Amino acid sequence: MFGDEADDHDALVAAFSPDELPDGLLVADRDGRVVVFNRAATRLTGIDERAALGRDFRDVLPLRDHDGHDWWKHTDPYGGLRTRTQQTERFLQLPGGREALVTARYVRQPKRCGDVVRLVVSFRDASHRGRQERSRANLVSTVAHELRSPLTSVKGFTATLLTKWSRFTDDQKRVMLETVNADADRVTRLITELLDVSRIESGRLEVRRQVVDVIAAARKVIAGRVAAGESEDRFRLRVRDGLPEMWLDPDKIEQILGNLVENAVRHGGGTVTIVVEPLEGRVGDAQMYGAAVSVCDEGEGIPPEIVPRVFRQFWRGKRRSGTGLGLFIVKGLVEAHGGTITVRRAPGGGAEFRFILPAGAPDFA
Repeated sequence: MFGDEADDHDALVAAFSPDELPDGLLVADRDGRVVVFNRAATRLTGIDERAALGRDFRDVLPLRDHDGHDWWKHTDPYGGLRTRTQQTERFLQLPGGREALVTARYVRQPKRCGDVVRLVVSFRDASHRGRQERSRANLVSTVAHELRSPLTSVKGFTATLLTKWSRFTDDQKRVMLETVNADADRVTRLITELLDVSRIESGRLEVRRQVVDVIAAARKVIAGRVAAGESEDRFRLRVRDGLPEMWLDPDKIEQILGNLVENAVRHGGGTVTIVVEPLEGRVGDAQMYGAAVSVCDEGEGIPPEIVPRVFRQFWRGKRRSGTGLGLFIVKGLVEAHGGTITVRRAPGGGAEFRFILPAGAPDFA
């Protein structure tokens, strides 16, 4: 840097304030007394800067690990290993149990194996990241549980057929192979769900638009349920005229309808009714021109206090069946089309899931 550029840099450094940092910052001197406690630190701990300055850092910022141990006693910044210059980022608990990501640096003089002359601790709220970590743990647990049963079945039947093929009749072999095929389909569906979740969370979900007959898609989903053994009388399709030309992703629309109908069959009761109707007018703050689709059952419904959690990952009804990813995926697919989805109590009891989709436009990309 030369001339005015160097002067500007020096002025910028001089004007910098720790309060501008997004993370909490605590700095202690060679005696362990707090000399810097910024605004973010106050926000995270509830301790005012004036009450923190001059006090021992361990009293101002008591930290505990997840086993309840005092982290400062464990690390001993001023009396521990003289070669240590930092503590890598880790999850710790602030007073009150709030979770934070904490990292520390030891400034030594001389730099190599000298005394600690300054302790710099930065910390930030980790509640969101903690939820993400727990979500990933739940995902791993759910996947392991859902894969175990079909893979055990596949392994058992294939091993039996390979070692005792001649002992079974053709009908018995067919039953075993049909079971293996069904379990393989189940694993494939689970993998597809996981890929969908990944794409939704990363914003990489692609919508390939073409003209879609939403009514025909609903009929196809119902026919699939009937072919799988459900009674045809359990389903009712109501259609209102005037539906505009809908440019949607056909596979994703069938997936949305399939997941909602499966949810109604599994968790609801009575007749499952699908209503498809045109929509033109204001929806919230936007003008909408497209279609509205409702899927209703006649079960117990969803209590109002549960409604905000329905579209979260791993939410499952009382029966606790499935992965708990279906409605999360449905919401992601609907929103990828520019639509919205809601749930409420159906007119005849039970739950009503209603999603609206704009007519869209051809995708020539």
